[in-house]
Amino acid sequence: MNGLNKAIRKAEVALKWDPSPAGEPPTDLDIIAATYLASDPYGEPVYAVHFDSRSPDGTIYLNRDSKDGKGFGWDEVMTLELDRLDSRYARVVVGVVIQQRAAERTFVAVRNPGVRIREGYTVLAEDDFGGVLGATAATIGAFTREGSGGWAFRAGVHGFADDPATFTQVMGRAQPS
Repeated sequence: MNGLNKAIRKAEVALKWDPSPAGEPPTDLDIIAATYLASDPYGEPVYAVHFDSRSPDGTIYLNRDSKDGKGFGWDEVMTLELDRLDSRYARVVVGVVIQQRAAERTFVAVRNPGVRIREGYTVLAEDDFGGVLGATAATIGAFTREGSGGWAFRAGVHGFADDPATFTQVMGRAQPS
């Protein structure tokens, strides 16, 4: 990291969608962030943060959670304090999963979904899941620790057809280019 390039210190992931039409089961999307060790950046996650958890050290946490998309503006928001994350972690993958309890759904059945990742006021990535309409879950990007110790972000939406538990275990695997 030189004096002209700043590393990402703290990022926010925001997710929104419209509620299901009247008479249909609610649509529930969840943000998930998984951490990976420097010694195994594409292996099993050390831990995952989602709707009912937070990181052991408090550096990754969910600020807002929705089970039906009836929030105002962004329905779910997660904060990642990357500059406080222990140096043994080299990668954090962020994804979105559609809960399948009330009804089986893919992104094509979610009304007006959107995701935004930003640092402060700088938008790092935005997407509407239009490229993964048949998926039940998707990774939306990864933060990686650079040689200088600072964090960089690589956007990329990749769809998965897994249940939430399986998705959490495989979301950090290398994706084909």
